[in-house]
Amino acid sequence: MTALPRGETPGPSAEDRETDAAPGTVGAPTPGTGTPAEDGPSAPDAPATPDGAAGTAADEDAAEDGATAEDTAEDEPTGDKATGDEAPAAAAPSEAEAELAAQRELRERIEKRKAEKDGPIPAGTKLSGTAADLLAAVRAVESGEKAGTTFFDSPATPPAPRRAAPATAQPSARPRPPEPSPAAQGASPEAAASVRALLVEGGAPEALARPATGTLGEQAAEILREDPWQLLAVPGVHPEQADGFARALLGAACGPDDERRTAALVGWLLERAARQGHTALDATAVRASLAERAVTDPDAAVEHAVAEGVVLVFQEGLDPAESAEATGSAEESDGTNGVDGDDSAEEVREPVQVLLGLDRYALAEESLADGLARLVNACEKGADWTEAAALAPSPSAAELIRTVATGGLVAHSGGEAARAEPAALIAAAQGLGLRALGTTHSTDGRRRLAEAVGDPESAVTLAGLLSGAEGPGRDEDGALALDLLVVLDAPQLDVEAAAILVEFLADGARLVLSGDPGVLGSAGAGRVFADVLAARACPQVVSRTPDPGPIGELVSGIGIGELNQVEAPGKEVVIVPVRNAGEAVHRTVQLVADSVPRAFGIPSADTQVITVGHGGSAGTRALNAALKQRLNPGPGRFGGFDPGDRVVHVPAPGRTVPGVVVSADAEGLRLDCAGTAVVVPQDRVETAVRHGWALSAHQAAGMRWPAVVVVLPGDAAQGLSRPWVYTAFSRGERHLSVVHGVDQALPHAVAQIPAQERTTRLRALLEALPTPDAAS
Repeated sequence: MTALPRGETPGPSAEDRETDAAPGTVGAPTPGTGTPAEDGPSAPDAPATPDGAAGTAADEDAAEDGATAEDTAEDEPTGDKATGDEAPAAAAPSEAEAELAAQRELRERIEKRKAEKDGPIPAGTKLSGTAADLLAAVRAVESGEKAGTTFFDSPATPPAPRRAAPATAQPSARPRPPEPSPAAQGASPEAAASVRALLVEGGAPEALARPATGTLGEQAAEILREDPWQLLAVPGVHPEQADGFARALLGAACGPDDERRTAALVGWLLERAARQGHTALDATAVRASLAERAVTDPDAAVEHAVAEGVVLVFQEGLDPAESAEATGSAEESDGTNGVDGDDSAEEVREPVQVLLGLDRYALAEESLADGLARLVNACEKGADWTEAAALAPSPSAAELIRTVATGGLVAHSGGEAARAEPAALIAAAQGLGLRALGTTHSTDGRRRLAEAVGDPESAVTLAGLLSGAEGPGRDEDGALALDLLVVLDAPQLDVEAAAILVEFLADGARLVLSGDPGVLGSAGAGRVFADVLAARACPQVVSRTPDPGPIGELVSGIGIGELNQVEAPGKEVVIVPVRNAGEAVHRTVQLVADSVPRAFGIPSADTQVITVGHGGSAGTRALNAALKQRLNPGPGRFGGFDPGDRVVHVPAPGRTVPGVVVSADAEGLRLDCAGTAVVVPQDRVETAVRHGWALSAHQAAGMRWPAVVVVLPGDAAQGLSRPWVYTAFSRGERHLSVVHGVDQALPHAVAQIPAQERTTRLRALLEALPTPDAAS
């Protein structure tokens, strides 16, 4: 293969030719072309500890844009710096909140019908395994029967085996899914006024009144008066701000070891970890973080938080005392300290690992594990789809069809080209008379899947399916009227959405999780697809269909940690070296507005810019400002937007919907989102709408464009990782330009910085379930 000419932009303009450089590779620019970190370093991917790159203004960006903290960390590289006078904007009920309310109402109706049919069901009796044990522990603590430390210090016991769901299990026997996080409801004027007065008394911003009331309820003022650190439950509030508020209200009566403070801190650390993707954290890391925040006895603080039910505790492995006892037994058996002793001596096992987690994620993982086991065991295994497989368009598609015929749960992995295989499966199932449907992460993914299947009714978005706005109806028990559901973009599936989705599937339905393991993970907590693959809880089909062209070849190499040279005779991949962030912005605007449209006939509206984060001199904010000035200048008279502005609507974390501004009126900002009219209320525009010429890689996940410009300024080097590069580079269909200013940081990230590890429990739960039909 030959190296690409670096710095060669498409088109013959003299300005473009002036930047041409000697041949090189994507990751190895010639000396002097990288930019110094003059704009300040961006924070690296958030580590799997409570004190990672989250907990700052980056958290607010993550919540707004549906990206995890690792995608926005560069906005606040200095850690948890209190802003004091900043507060999140108040939020009115949104489209996503209406969806969640509809889901809750649906589940309430289902449970009411079940109760009328089967009689009253005591709360918690439908839980099993760890969730049931945890619920019993919490109730024992609340009733005073046992102390919280009893459960914290008790040795781990092997979980009782759980029965596999029978093939004829009734829908009423399915575990109830966890409730989604409550959406902020509109506060009464009286409650908001009371909270506002209390905030003023405590020196906190008045703007927190509405979100505090929405989070804590009508009694928010009384709650905050009694426990000022409950302010930490409000999104965007940091410990330093809560500490100042508490000191103003309580004076000398509060201190760093106040049990109200330590309990709130533990909960805040777990909530922040969830924004990084973790569903649980090692107790040792939590205690270390508490110590950094002036808590003198972190052990007691954690035990108190467990006793109060703020967090749940999980123990994996052996208790240290049992481990020592096992070691002693082994030594006594041969008298040689366990070396070269009797082979029958008991093997020394590792000490217990203690994890802490919030109940919402613990119950979601428990419910999801049980639901997946139900699908595996309730499916009819004798189906013969041989003829359908014979008509498949590729060997990998045929293998997928044959595998799904004999399994209730199947994992399918592959790149962009492999998306044709789930489409062929859906078409084959429909040809067999089955009710088959595919669901995707984005509206763009839905369009592409519908085109591949050849039926616009065969594809829906996940958000639309869960809310009932898209897809088939449900039966009297709330189950989706489906025989086969294929979930594409499975890496973007978080644990709470997955638990609800699986609960909505009837016994006997088949579920296929399909996605590219190399892309960035979900914006929400959990790593469902990765845990299912790692647990080998079901048959797995790995596509043998490679992504075509120079972009496909480049991305395939990145997936295995190699940044290769690729032949691009049609300039499918072009490298543009820059020296600093200012030059990166200039060259990006030039590419989008002039070079790419001229060389490839791809209009600016079909060219997407992707950069590492929102902050910095070449983040999404700076790039969007420059691109708007060039492509659609205007005064921004509609809350900073003008008709024709390219935007993204973020109705809820994890959902990015591209659109164009149409107009604005008293009702709000009117958008056209892929042909769907959307009205964003005025008080939601600031938090739910952003300019969309430039996106972060997390926002771009699940979508593709004819041309993509990836911007890598020097101050973005520390934000790079292999999944980030893989995701960003694979978004372009016909053309990829890389505005390159990170020097050797790019090949280093591809080769040395893998995906951020997330602490979850789903894999262990799946491995403990009886799945006799799973692939070995």
